[in-house]
Amino acid sequence: MLRNFFRRRHGDEDVMPDMVDDGSMEGDSTGLEALTALKQFEKMHRLDPNLPLNELDEVETALNSANIEKGTEIDQILAEDNSPYPEVRASVRNYDVEMPVNTIRAWTIGMLLCTIGSAVNMLLSLRNPSIMLSTLAIQLIAYPIGLGWDLIFPDRVFTVFGIKFNLKPGPFNFKEHVIIVVMSNAAYGGGALYATDVILAQEIWYRQSFGWAWQILFGISTLCTGYGLAGLARRFLVWPAAMIWPADLINCTLFYTLHDHSPSDPARTNGWSISRYRWFLIVMVGSFAWYWFPGYLFTGLSWMCWLTWIWPENVIVNQLFGGQTGYGLFPITLDWSIISGYLLSPLASPFHAIANVVGGVTFFFVIVSLGIQYSNTWYSAYLPVQESHSYDNTGNKYDVHRILNGNLHFDEEKYHNYSPLYLPTQFALAYGLSFAAVAAVIVHVGLYHGRDIWNQWKLARHQEDDVHMRLMKKYRDAEDWWYIILFAIMLGISFAVVCAWDTSFPWWAFVVCILIPMVWTIPIGIIQAITNIQLGLNVLTEYVIGYMLPGRPLVMMMFKNYGYLVMSQALYFTQDLKLGHYMKVPPRVMFWSQLIASLWSAIVQIAVMNWALGAIPDICKDGQANHFTCPSARVFFTASVIWGAIGPARMFSGKALYSSLQWFWLVGALAPVISWFFARRYPRSLWRYVNFPLVFGGSGWIPPATVYIYYCWGIVGTVFNFFIRRRKTGWWLQYNYLTSAALDVGLLLSTLVIFFSLTLSHTEAPVWFGNTVAGSTMDQSARAVQKHVPPGEIFGPHEWP
Repeated sequence: MLRNFFRRRHGDEDVMPDMVDDGSMEGDSTGLEALTALKQFEKMHRLDPNLPLNELDEVETALNSANIEKGTEIDQILAEDNSPYPEVRASVRNYDVEMPVNTIRAWTIGMLLCTIGSAVNMLLSLRNPSIMLSTLAIQLIAYPIGLGWDLIFPDRVFTVFGIKFNLKPGPFNFKEHVIIVVMSNAAYGGGALYATDVILAQEIWYRQSFGWAWQILFGISTLCTGYGLAGLARRFLVWPAAMIWPADLINCTLFYTLHDHSPSDPARTNGWSISRYRWFLIVMVGSFAWYWFPGYLFTGLSWMCWLTWIWPENVIVNQLFGGQTGYGLFPITLDWSIISGYLLSPLASPFHAIANVVGGVTFFFVIVSLGIQYSNTWYSAYLPVQESHSYDNTGNKYDVHRILNGNLHFDEEKYHNYSPLYLPTQFALAYGLSFAAVAAVIVHVGLYHGRDIWNQWKLARHQEDDVHMRLMKKYRDAEDWWYIILFAIMLGISFAVVCAWDTSFPWWAFVVCILIPMVWTIPIGIIQAITNIQLGLNVLTEYVIGYMLPGRPLVMMMFKNYGYLVMSQALYFTQDLKLGHYMKVPPRVMFWSQLIASLWSAIVQIAVMNWALGAIPDICKDGQANHFTCPSARVFFTASVIWGAIGPARMFSGKALYSSLQWFWLVGALAPVISWFFARRYPRSLWRYVNFPLVFGGSGWIPPATVYIYYCWGIVGTVFNFFIRRRKTGWWLQYNYLTSAALDVGLLLSTLVIFFSLTLSHTEAPVWFGNTVAGSTMDQSARAVQKHVPPGEIFGPHEWP
């Protein structure tokens, strides 16, 4: 079995089919072999929600009629000439062009932007409101820098100490551009280094410091352990054609658009002839200009809950129609940041994924939540419908300092003298759905993809799902043992981090911790690769460590960091590996660019964090003059007290108020069995599109996201990926992903300009109805509560676990 895992790929192959005189493609397989391949294709993609049903119908017709000629033609089109997925065919070229990749130009620009982006993101993450320099911005910024490089440096070969190099080996090309973006994405694609939140909470609130060496090793091991897992998972998450990674299609479209300004063919785009480059510029400029209205001049356009504007002090109206703390049942927004802020662009997610997510939100966070809220279950009448905060038994926000002793450790006596923890209705439901999602993803992937995973394990690099896999075989692969050695080294560093310093983190607990991403990376990666939605493990890690080692907040933070972030970072790396796969970037160049950028970024971010701690007065304190209050680290600290000190046993076990949420584990495990049974029995029905991991886990951003945000996201996604895709397919294939990129880039540039020119200079927005009406409602101020506790009294039980 291990021989399959370490199996080398084939040697270089002829990746272009033979041409016959009339220009048609002639495959090298016989008709019988084509039908056999087609049968295997049908078996693998029978329940594939991304494959159009008309393509599956053609395959079945050819197989049922045993038509060798038709079968050969379909096999050629679906598997050899191009990807079987229309969105991939529209976004990714099905041929490769030789061009320099591993160049001084790419490495210099890549490392420069990696350094600047890491430092800026780390510093701004300490501020409230924070802002992030995303890799889409880097993708745009790198392009003029690359063109500027070509204007400065000559195209000639230099020799230094016998080493020959060229600073400009031809024009700046899209493969170099990919390397630059991949470096930035590996370094800070998910924002500032997550480990810094642990370090800040440790130093600021727990008054404990292990020094620079521990911090750097902690940061590096957090980032790079996931890279080892990503490399080992690429046979399951990168090489198969079914793993389309929709977000990568946006990047691919933008790369080609920036480097190719040719006009579109009106015959293929529903009459549109405008070039994709020009369309991108128009939409980007429009997005940039428009955001000044909802972002500064007329902020009411963001949360257009107009019924709450009419009745700002009506509790029921604000609960039902409020977007911030209510159900958001009349979702209207003209702000792209609301639509894409948490769930990213809805234009990237397939409609079946959007339908599953919105369906789950509607059933659990509207229908079930309404029943709980208005029956006063969990004492919900005393709390907002939806809020990111936890509350005490007087209806005020939970003060974690009242259950800590002088050393900031949990004090059980103080806890019983104060209050149990109460959660708003949707916050509590979010925990139950997290339990269901964790169970559902394992069962779902086992039922729907288990056989494919086993086959891919055996086939290794021999699998040939589409032309992109065959094209990549011309390049030397980054061997599996490279990733195994990297993973082993990072495990060794991680053990040193938790055991060589006084962290109170037992070695056996770390073994359990690292097993979590090892088990869940592939199942969650498959869901993300198909739907563009990543399910999180943050609740699972908090839950496990809270039961396993209660009363150890620092251990909880580190356990969560390794257990959740290793998987999350692994999927960032995997997504970039698929991007390199699509863009035909040599795998070995991808390996070293991602690894070196990650190592360097961790060092840069730790250095900037320590500089900020020493140079910025009163950093991480309430009321800091320049708003450097460390909002993310503060939330992390609060979570460490709740989960590491109070612990899940007091919230979800025995007679605890929320113990009934434990049933969601069983619900999550059983639901995929039902959908799989009906999908197998009725493969052309709607059951083929039901995805219970998304139904349960797609709402994972609630809170801080809200039902209103999910509905706005779902409406826009439905318009583009259902109606426009069906009625204007040519336009959708040519411009959809480009429109998404342009909206994102325009929003980002506008946000940066507003932030640096107005927010940092404390320039107040115009005071008028459009900027004050939304903030004057009970919904916006979290006051939409049905019952209030009289002074000196409490709600709920007088004794609690």
